[in-house]
Amino acid sequence: MEKGIKYTTELFVTAELTAEKMGSGDLPVLATPAMVAMMENAAMKCIADELAEDQTTVGIMMNTTHVKASPIGVKVYATAELTEIDGRKLTFKITAYQGQDIIGEAIHERFIVSRDKFLAKLS
Repeated sequence: MEKGIKYTTELFVTAELTAEKMGSGDLPVLATPAMVAMMENAAMKCIADELAEDQTTVGIMMNTTHVKASPIGVKVYATAELTEIDGRKLTFKITAYQGQDIIGEAIHERFIVSRDKFLAKLS
């Protein structure tokens, strides 16, 4: 695994993904929690192929801004870039867009875990 790898994920804004529907606001625009989930998905997929079969990553920190509203019907996307590797802790810079316009930015940390050991701790 090396710093600098990137991954982009996209989605279309639907009524189900609005602040009004998700309860994070009362307007029919992309909800911040939906944007954050898209960003986290981009980071997760960015390094998924770099992990051992029994490993995954879990999000441990998300520092984000949501600077522009996106209406129902538009495509939005997020690009995650791995910027730091500190043992099992990975740091990503993520930018979300609607077309060429930035709608949000984030610094996100994920931790590499063993799937089985992580789930066993839940019991």
